[in-house]
Amino acid sequence: MPWFKLNNPDAIISPSLLFYKDRIEANIRGMINLAGDADRLIPHVKTHKCPEIVKIQLEKGIGKFKCATIAEAEMLAGCGAKWILLAYQMVGPNISRLFKLRQAYPYVNFLSLVDNEASADQLNAASLDNGLISGIFIDVNTGMNRSGHATDERLLSLYSYISSLSHLDFVGVHAYDGHIRNPEFTERKITADEAFNKLLPLLNHIKNDSGNEPMIIAGGSPSFTVHALRPNVFLSPGTNVLWDWGYGDRFDGQPFEHAAVILTRVVSKPVPGIVTIDLGHKAISAENPIENRLKLLNLTNYTVIGQSEEHGVLQVGTETWDSMQIGDALYAVPYHVCPTVALHDFATIVENGEVTDEWKITARSRRITI
Repeated sequence: MPWFKLNNPDAIISPSLLFYKDRIEANIRGMINLAGDADRLIPHVKTHKCPEIVKIQLEKGIGKFKCATIAEAEMLAGCGAKWILLAYQMVGPNISRLFKLRQAYPYVNFLSLVDNEASADQLNAASLDNGLISGIFIDVNTGMNRSGHATDERLLSLYSYISSLSHLDFVGVHAYDGHIRNPEFTERKITADEAFNKLLPLLNHIKNDSGNEPMIIAGGSPSFTVHALRPNVFLSPGTNVLWDWGYGDRFDGQPFEHAAVILTRVVSKPVPGIVTIDLGHKAISAENPIENRLKLLNLTNYTVIGQSEEHGVLQVGTETWDSMQIGDALYAVPYHVCPTVALHDFATIVENGEVTDEWKITARSRRITI
Protein backbone atom coordinates (compact mmCIF):
# COMPACT_ATOMS: atom_id res chain seq x y z
CA MET A 1 0.00 0.00 0.00
CA PRO A 2 1.33 3.52 -0.77
CA TRP A 3 2.91 5.20 2.26
CA PHE A 4 0.36 8.00 2.42
CA LYS A 5 -2.88 5.97 2.32
CA LEU A 6 -4.97 5.47 5.43
CA ASN A 7 -6.29 2.01 6.21
CA ASN A 8 -9.60 3.58 7.22
CA PRO A 9 -9.95 7.00 5.59
CA ASP A 10 -13.67 7.09 6.40
CA ALA A 11 -12.76 7.77 10.03
CA ILE A 12 -11.20 11.15 9.13
CA ILE A 13 -13.02 14.30 8.13
CA SER A 14 -11.87 16.27 5.10
CA PRO A 15 -10.03 18.41 4.51
CA SER A 16 -7.63 17.26 7.25
CA LEU A 17 -3.94 17.73 7.86
CA LEU A 18 -2.09 14.44 8.27
CA PHE A 19 1.35 14.07 9.86
CA TYR A 20 3.31 10.85 9.27
CA LYS A 21 5.28 10.36 12.48
CA ASP A 22 7.90 7.91 11.17
CA ARG A 23 8.74 10.27 8.32
CA ILE A 24 9.01 13.25 10.66
CA GLU A 25 11.46 11.31 12.81
CA ALA A 26 13.43 10.25 9.73
CA ASN A 27 13.63 13.86 8.55
CA ILE A 28 14.90 15.00 11.95
CA ARG A 29 17.57 12.29 11.86
CA GLY A 30 18.46 13.44 8.34
CA MET A 31 18.86 17.02 9.54
CA ILE A 32 21.20 15.91 12.31
CA ASN A 33 23.21 13.72 9.93
CA LEU A 34 23.69 16.57 7.46
CA ALA A 35 24.66 18.98 10.24
CA GLY A 36 27.07 16.43 11.70
CA ASP A 37 26.01 17.31 15.24
CA ALA A 38 22.61 18.09 16.77
CA ASP A 39 24.18 21.07 18.56
CA ARG A 40 24.76 22.84 15.22
CA LEU A 41 21.04 22.88 14.48
CA ILE A 42 18.71 25.76 15.31
CA PRO A 43 15.59 24.54 13.49
CA HIS A 44 12.83 27.03 12.73
CA VAL A 45 9.47 25.99 14.20
CA LYS A 46 7.36 28.18 11.90
CA THR A 47 6.91 25.15 9.66
CA HIS A 48 5.01 23.00 12.15
CA LYS A 49 4.15 25.15 15.21
CA CYS A 50 3.61 21.92 17.10
CA PRO A 51 4.84 20.94 20.61
CA GLU A 52 5.10 17.23 19.86
CA ILE A 53 7.59 17.82 17.05
CA VAL A 54 9.64 20.09 19.31
CA LYS A 55 9.71 17.35 21.93
CA ILE A 56 10.98 14.82 19.36
CA GLN A 57 13.74 17.25 18.40
CA LEU A 58 14.66 17.76 22.05
CA GLU A 59 14.82 13.98 22.53
CA LYS A 60 17.20 13.77 19.55
CA GLY A 61 19.58 16.22 21.23
CA ILE A 62 18.58 19.47 19.51
CA GLY A 63 18.70 22.20 22.15
CA LYS A 64 18.43 25.50 20.24
CA PHE A 65 15.43 26.74 18.27
CA LYS A 66 14.37 29.61 16.04
CA CYS A 67 10.89 31.09 15.74
CA ALA A 68 9.11 34.14 14.36
CA THR A 69 6.34 34.96 16.85
CA ILE A 70 5.91 35.39 20.59
CA ALA A 71 3.40 32.53 20.50
CA GLU A 72 5.96 30.22 18.90
CA ALA A 73 8.51 31.27 21.52
CA GLU A 74 6.02 30.55 24.31
CA MET A 75 5.24 27.14 22.79
CA LEU A 76 8.96 26.32 22.70
CA ALA A 77 9.51 27.39 26.29
CA GLY A 78 6.52 25.33 27.39
CA CYS A 79 8.09 22.28 25.73
CA GLY A 80 11.30 22.68 27.69
CA ALA A 81 13.51 24.49 25.17
CA LYS A 82 16.14 26.58 26.95
CA TRP A 83 17.62 28.60 24.02
CA ILE A 84 15.18 30.41 21.74
CA LEU A 85 15.91 32.98 19.04
CA LEU A 86 13.02 35.14 17.93
CA ALA A 87 14.22 35.63 14.38
CA TYR A 88 12.28 38.85 14.15
CA GLN A 89 12.90 42.42 15.21
CA MET A 90 10.73 43.32 18.19
CA VAL A 91 8.48 46.34 17.58
CA GLY A 92 5.44 47.87 19.27
CA PRO A 93 3.70 45.80 21.97
CA ASN A 94 5.83 42.77 21.09
CA ILE A 95 8.67 44.38 23.03
CA SER A 96 6.70 44.29 26.27
CA ARG A 97 5.35 40.83 25.40
CA LEU A 98 8.94 39.60 25.10
CA PHE A 99 9.69 40.76 28.64
CA LYS A 100 6.48 39.18 29.96
CA LEU A 101 7.64 35.95 28.33
CA ARG A 102 11.04 36.28 29.98
CA GLN A 103 9.37 36.81 33.35
CA ALA A 104 7.22 33.71 32.84
CA TYR A 105 10.25 31.59 31.84
CA PRO A 106 13.26 33.11 33.66
CA TYR A 107 15.40 30.00 33.06
CA VAL A 108 15.09 30.29 29.25
CA ASN A 109 17.56 32.27 27.15
CA PHE A 110 15.39 34.34 24.80
CA LEU A 111 17.17 36.31 22.08
CA SER A 112 15.98 38.50 19.21
CA LEU A 113 17.18 40.34 16.12
CA VAL A 114 18.21 43.97 15.63
CA ASP A 115 19.07 45.64 12.31
CA ASN A 116 19.12 49.37 13.14
CA GLU A 117 20.11 51.78 15.89
CA ALA A 118 16.58 53.01 16.72
CA SER A 119 15.34 49.48 17.39
CA ALA A 120 18.47 48.80 19.43
CA ASP A 121 17.70 51.89 21.52
CA GLN A 122 14.10 50.77 22.12
CA LEU A 123 15.12 47.29 23.20
CA ASN A 124 17.91 48.66 25.38
CA ALA A 125 15.50 51.08 27.10
CA ALA A 126 12.97 48.32 27.73
CA SER A 127 15.74 46.09 29.08
CA LEU A 128 16.84 48.87 31.43
CA ASP A 129 13.26 49.38 32.64
CA ASN A 130 12.93 45.67 33.34
CA GLY A 131 16.36 45.32 34.94
CA LEU A 132 17.43 42.69 32.40
CA ILE A 133 20.14 42.26 29.79
CA SER A 134 18.83 41.29 26.34
CA GLY A 135 20.81 39.03 24.05
CA ILE A 136 20.65 40.05 20.40
CA PHE A 137 21.82 38.98 16.98
CA ILE A 138 22.51 41.54 14.28
CA ASP A 139 20.28 40.67 11.34
CA VAL A 140 22.22 41.10 8.09
CA ASN A 141 20.70 41.45 4.63
CA THR A 142 22.85 39.38 2.26
CA GLY A 143 20.54 39.80 -0.73
CA MET A 144 17.01 38.77 0.16
CA ASN A 145 15.99 42.39 0.85
CA ARG A 146 13.31 41.42 3.36
CA SER A 147 14.97 42.42 6.61
CA GLY A 148 18.42 43.00 7.97
CA HIS A 149 21.07 45.70 7.70
CA ALA A 150 22.77 46.15 4.34
CA THR A 151 26.34 44.88 4.02
CA ASP A 152 27.96 48.30 3.78
CA GLU A 153 30.31 50.29 6.01
CA ARG A 154 27.41 51.33 8.26
CA LEU A 155 27.05 47.69 9.34
CA LEU A 156 30.32 47.95 11.25
CA SER A 157 29.04 51.12 12.90
CA LEU A 158 25.85 49.33 13.95
CA TYR A 159 27.89 46.64 15.69
CA SER A 160 29.96 49.29 17.51
CA TYR A 161 26.81 51.16 18.52
CA ILE A 162 25.09 48.05 19.88
CA SER A 163 28.26 47.13 21.78
CA SER A 164 28.11 50.49 23.54
CA LEU A 165 24.57 50.00 24.90
CA SER A 166 24.43 49.05 28.57
CA HIS A 167 21.62 46.49 28.50
CA LEU A 168 22.16 44.72 25.18
CA ASP A 169 24.45 41.72 24.89
CA PHE A 170 25.70 41.11 21.35
CA VAL A 171 25.73 37.35 20.73
CA GLY A 172 26.18 36.93 17.01
CA VAL A 173 25.13 37.44 13.41
CA HIS A 174 22.00 36.16 11.69
CA ALA A 175 21.90 35.92 7.88
CA TYR A 176 18.91 34.34 6.16
CA ASP A 177 19.31 33.73 2.42
CA GLY A 178 15.88 32.44 1.46
CA HIS A 179 16.17 34.15 -1.94
CA ILE A 180 18.69 31.52 -3.06
CA ARG A 181 16.67 28.88 -4.91
CA ASN A 182 19.07 27.41 -7.48
CA PRO A 183 17.90 23.81 -8.06
CA GLU A 184 21.36 22.36 -8.71
CA PHE A 185 23.69 22.15 -5.70
CA THR A 186 26.83 23.52 -7.36
CA GLU A 187 25.01 26.63 -8.61
CA ARG A 188 23.25 27.01 -5.27
CA LYS A 189 26.59 26.82 -3.46
CA ILE A 190 28.18 29.48 -5.67
CA THR A 191 25.31 31.87 -5.00
CA ALA A 192 25.19 31.10 -1.27
CA ASP A 193 28.96 31.56 -0.96
CA GLU A 194 28.74 34.96 -2.65
CA ALA A 195 26.04 36.02 -0.20
CA PHE A 196 27.90 34.64 2.83
CA ASN A 197 31.13 36.38 1.84
CA LYS A 198 29.37 39.71 2.34
CA LEU A 199 29.48 38.94 6.07
CA LEU A 200 33.26 38.61 6.23
CA PRO A 201 34.15 42.29 6.86
CA LEU A 202 31.72 42.37 9.80
CA LEU A 203 32.95 39.06 11.20
CA ASN A 204 36.58 40.18 10.97
CA HIS A 205 35.73 43.49 12.60
CA ILE A 206 33.96 41.76 15.49
CA LYS A 207 36.84 39.35 16.02
CA ASN A 208 39.41 42.17 16.00
CA ASP A 209 37.28 44.28 18.33
CA SER A 210 36.29 41.68 20.88
CA GLY A 211 38.86 38.94 20.41
CA ASN A 212 36.01 36.46 20.11
CA GLU A 213 34.34 34.64 17.24
CA PRO A 214 30.67 35.68 17.01
CA MET A 215 27.97 33.05 16.77
CA ILE A 216 26.84 32.80 13.14
CA ILE A 217 23.41 31.50 12.09
CA ALA A 218 23.18 31.16 8.32
CA GLY A 219 20.60 30.06 5.81
CA GLY A 220 17.37 28.10 5.90
CA SER A 221 16.19 24.95 4.15
CA PRO A 222 17.32 25.59 0.53
CA SER A 223 20.89 26.50 1.52
CA PHE A 224 21.08 24.04 4.43
CA THR A 225 23.41 21.64 2.63
CA VAL A 226 25.70 24.52 1.59
CA HIS A 227 26.15 26.05 5.04
CA ALA A 228 26.55 22.61 6.58
CA LEU A 229 29.97 22.57 4.89
CA ARG A 230 31.10 25.65 6.84
CA PRO A 231 32.77 24.91 10.17
CA ASN A 232 31.51 26.86 13.17
CA VAL A 233 28.28 27.98 11.46
CA PHE A 234 24.92 27.18 13.01
CA LEU A 235 22.13 25.97 10.72
CA SER A 236 18.43 26.81 10.83
CA PRO A 237 16.41 24.68 8.41
CA GLY A 238 12.66 24.66 8.96
CA THR A 239 10.75 23.07 6.09
CA ASN A 240 12.94 19.95 6.14
CA VAL A 241 11.04 18.46 9.07
CA LEU A 242 7.86 18.11 6.97
CA TRP A 243 9.17 18.81 3.46
CA ASP A 244 6.82 19.88 0.69
CA TRP A 245 6.28 19.76 -3.03
CA GLY A 246 7.86 23.16 -3.65
CA TYR A 247 11.19 22.20 -2.09
CA GLY A 248 11.07 18.47 -2.74
CA ASP A 249 10.83 18.85 -6.49
CA ARG A 250 13.32 21.69 -6.69
CA PHE A 251 16.50 21.08 -4.70
CA ASP A 252 18.87 18.19 -5.27
CA GLY A 253 21.02 16.75 -2.51
CA GLN A 254 18.41 16.99 0.25
CA PRO A 255 17.34 13.50 1.38
CA PHE A 256 14.03 14.39 3.02
CA GLU A 257 10.60 12.79 2.75
CA HIS A 258 7.15 14.31 2.52
CA ALA A 259 5.69 13.99 6.00
CA ALA A 260 2.58 16.19 5.79
CA VAL A 261 -0.39 15.57 3.52
CA ILE A 262 -3.91 16.98 3.22
CA LEU A 263 -6.72 14.43 3.00
CA THR A 264 -9.42 15.73 0.65
CA ARG A 265 -12.50 14.23 -1.02
CA VAL A 266 -14.47 14.49 -4.23
CA VAL A 267 -17.59 16.51 -3.44
CA SER A 268 -19.04 17.10 -6.91
CA LYS A 269 -18.84 16.20 -10.61
CA PRO A 270 -20.72 19.20 -12.01
CA VAL A 271 -20.06 18.57 -15.74
CA PRO A 272 -18.11 15.92 -17.68
CA GLY A 273 -14.35 16.42 -17.23
CA ILE A 274 -14.70 18.55 -14.08
CA VAL A 275 -14.23 17.21 -10.55
CA THR A 276 -14.55 19.34 -7.42
CA ILE A 277 -12.74 18.51 -4.16
CA ASP A 278 -13.14 20.02 -0.70
CA LEU A 279 -9.68 21.58 -0.75
CA GLY A 280 -10.02 25.33 -0.95
CA HIS A 281 -7.56 28.00 0.03
CA LYS A 282 -8.79 27.86 3.64
CA ALA A 283 -7.14 24.44 3.92
CA ILE A 284 -4.02 24.70 1.76
CA SER A 285 -1.68 27.60 1.11
CA ALA A 286 -2.77 29.70 -1.84
CA GLU A 287 -0.09 32.38 -2.14
CA ASN A 288 1.35 30.75 -5.26
CA PRO A 289 -0.19 30.55 -8.74
CA ILE A 290 -2.98 27.99 -9.14
CA GLU A 291 -0.66 25.42 -10.71
CA ASN A 292 1.66 25.57 -7.66
CA ARG A 293 -0.60 24.88 -4.72
CA LEU A 294 -1.04 21.13 -4.42
CA LYS A 295 0.13 17.82 -5.83
CA LEU A 296 -2.27 14.88 -5.64
CA LEU A 297 -0.46 11.66 -4.83
CA ASN A 298 -3.13 9.22 -5.97
CA LEU A 299 -4.38 10.93 -9.11
CA THR A 300 -2.59 11.53 -12.42
CA ASN A 301 -3.40 13.50 -15.56
CA TYR A 302 -5.33 16.29 -13.88
CA THR A 303 -5.09 20.09 -13.91
CA VAL A 304 -6.09 22.38 -11.08
CA ILE A 305 -8.17 25.04 -12.83
CA GLY A 306 -9.79 26.82 -9.93
CA GLN A 307 -9.88 27.27 -6.19
CA SER A 308 -12.09 29.20 -3.82
CA GLU A 309 -12.51 29.20 -0.05
CA GLU A 310 -13.77 25.63 0.32
CA HIS A 311 -13.51 24.18 -3.19
CA GLY A 312 -10.78 23.01 -5.52
CA VAL A 313 -11.71 22.41 -9.15
CA LEU A 314 -9.89 19.83 -11.27
CA GLN A 315 -10.02 19.12 -14.97
CA VAL A 316 -9.60 15.41 -15.72
CA GLY A 317 -9.86 13.07 -18.68
CA THR A 318 -13.06 11.26 -19.63
CA GLU A 319 -11.95 7.88 -18.29
CA THR A 320 -10.87 9.38 -14.96
CA TRP A 321 -14.09 11.37 -14.66
CA ASP A 322 -16.18 8.27 -15.33
CA SER A 323 -14.33 6.23 -12.69
CA MET A 324 -14.28 8.80 -9.89
CA GLN A 325 -17.05 8.69 -7.32
CA ILE A 326 -18.41 11.32 -4.98
CA GLY A 327 -16.65 10.79 -1.65
CA ASP A 328 -13.43 9.34 -3.10
CA ALA A 329 -10.44 10.21 -0.89
CA LEU A 330 -7.44 11.99 -2.40
CA TYR A 331 -4.13 12.86 -0.77
CA ALA A 332 -2.46 16.20 -1.52
CA VAL A 333 1.09 17.32 -0.78
CA PRO A 334 1.11 21.11 -0.34
CA TYR A 335 3.43 23.20 -2.48
CA HIS A 336 4.20 25.33 0.59
CA VAL A 337 3.71 23.43 3.82
CA CYS A 338 4.48 26.17 6.39
CA PRO A 339 1.42 28.38 5.78
CA THR A 340 -0.67 25.27 5.07
CA VAL A 341 -0.05 23.90 8.57
CA ALA A 342 -1.03 27.28 10.04
CA LEU A 343 -4.52 26.89 8.51
CA HIS A 344 -5.30 23.84 10.67
CA ASP A 345 -6.14 23.53 14.37
CA PHE A 346 -4.67 20.06 14.64
CA ALA A 347 -2.87 17.33 12.71
CA THR A 348 -4.01 13.72 12.59
CA ILE A 349 -1.04 11.44 13.28
CA VAL A 350 -0.55 8.43 11.03
CA GLU A 351 1.70 5.42 11.67
CA ASN A 352 1.69 2.45 9.29
CA GLY A 353 -1.59 3.55 7.77
CA GLU A 354 -3.35 3.82 11.13
CA VAL A 355 -4.48 6.95 12.93
CA THR A 356 -2.71 6.93 16.29
CA ASP A 357 -3.03 10.43 17.72
CA GLU A 358 -3.96 14.06 17.21
CA TRP A 359 -1.48 16.91 17.70
CA LYS A 360 -2.59 20.48 18.26
CA ILE A 361 -0.99 23.16 16.08
CA THR A 362 -0.59 25.25 19.20
CA ALA A 363 1.38 28.21 17.85
CA ARG A 364 -0.84 28.86 14.81
CA SER A 365 -2.38 31.45 17.12
CA ARG A 366 -0.62 34.81 17.39
CA ARG A 367 -1.18 34.67 21.13
CA ILE A 368 -1.29 31.72 23.52
CA THR A 369 -1.27 33.35 26.96
CA ILE A 370 1.15 36.26 26.54
